[in-house]
Amino acid sequence: EVQLVESGGGLVQVGGSLRLSCAASGFSFDDYAVGWFRQAPGKEREGVSCMCDSSTWIVDFVKGRFTVSRDTAKNTVYLQMNSLKPEDTGVYYCAADFKRQNGQCPRCYGVDGWGKGTLVTVSS
Repeated sequence: EVQLVESGGGLVQVGGSLRLSCAASGFSFDDYAVGWFRQAPGKEREGVSCMCDSSTWIVDFVKGRFTVSRDTAKNTVYLQMNSLKPEDTGVYYCAADFKRQNGQCPRCYGVDGWGKGTLVTVSS
């Protein structure tokens, strides 16, 4: 069973930084694509990043401010968020998608698992 637990959210001022963690159990990130999503109150959930093997994707509106990384030994992925803006406020989720049968990386949709989220609030 895929289980994901996010942590690291909190209250930060404009221009500050946070590092979010996504700890996985029940599977190895070697077998999954892992994505970060966020959702502001009353708004649609949007994709932030996706990581699979050596490939990464970061949405344009956070590119240059956010980076993703992985600690293989801890089976944990991270989202480093710098230069935070009020519009970055929301609940951040990580999600997993199993690789295709041929071993290719899928897109990040969260078909195979979601965490419960961690709240990030950026104040001015």
